[in-house]
Amino acid sequence: MHDNEIRIDDFPGRALDKIRYGDTDRQGHVNNAVFASFLETGRVELLHLGQHPVADDGCSFVIAHLGVDFLAEIIWPGEVVIGTRVTKVGSSSIRLTQALFQRDTCNATAETVIVHVDQETKRSRHLSSEAVDYLTGLMGSLDRRSPTR
Repeated sequence: MHDNEIRIDDFPGRALDKIRYGDTDRQGHVNNAVFASFLETGRVELLHLGQHPVADDGCSFVIAHLGVDFLAEIIWPGEVVIGTRVTKVGSSSIRLTQALFQRDTCNATAETVIVHVDQETKRSRHLSSEAVDYLTGLMGSLDRRSPTR
């Protein structure tokens, strides 16, 4: 499968972000560091803005891994659509696959591992059974290869 076969329909979580002029670099396209901010928007909307709180009271999420494959430029002006899918739920960690789209082009794919951490002890804490059920429902299924390379 080629990366251009990745579609937003492959992702149950969807978010939208506006591309700002200040996001561009000297070459006139969106700076690669801004890609991480777009990915954050997708994670936040999936984990914090839904009707299903994922983090327990007194807990938060920290990133343990973020890997990004840059596939195409993102150009100002416009917007980017962020697709997010849960690919694995551990006892205290979540693996996400994400993709950034401008128009119908997949511009980047990413894999992120986040850990549920107790804010007081700074140690990982097990996800609640409700959170696991919610996250498992966001795994979706693909008949094709996962969009991360």
